[in-house]
Amino acid sequence: MGYTFHAIFFQKQSIIGETLGVDHFWQQLKQHCGKAYEGTVTSGATANDGFSGKRLVIHVLSCSEDQLLIPFNVGENRSRTWILTKAKNSIELKHDHRHEDGTNDAVTMYGGTTTNSGLPGIAVFPADQMTVTTIPAVATNVWWMTINNTTFTYNLRRIGSDRLFTVTFNITKPVEKPLTSWGWENFTN
Repeated sequence: MGYTFHAIFFQKQSIIGETLGVDHFWQQLKQHCGKAYEGTVTSGATANDGFSGKRLVIHVLSCSEDQLLIPFNVGENRSRTWILTKAKNSIELKHDHRHEDGTNDAVTMYGGTTTNSGLPGIAVFPADQMTVTTIPAVATNVWWMTINNTTFTYNLRRIGSDRLFTVTFNITKPVEKPLTSWGWENFTN
């Protein structure tokens, strides 16, 4: 009986043959390396949120075996870069925020790490301890990203509140690459 349970558990965990969900998710993102996409806020937009009425563009800037850099520009604001780092069975998301002169924002490098081997089209990042220590108010934040053949989404939910934010990007229509994020001007692949 125990053997059957373990066989079923490991069969379910492998998702697609021998490929874990985080590996499949990673490979799907890497296919977009060098491309830029425009998006829209599909949940959580308000008149004074800093995103409404702005052009939203991501650029899958760099893709190595263990790190993806994805700048996220909001209009002329080039302060945001998502840094995804892959370990064996997990992915870490960090939000790199910079000022226009390239120096770190007071609130930067917050995020979380997936807690399991995941599914092919989604990665979920609950707030990590560094984030909670730095920004206690976001202790219940959960970020997640999804990808399929037509869309990539970036999402934020603050558990226990009404806070929900989603930006959906159309990955079937690449756009012109945006200007480099602040602080990354000298980055070379």
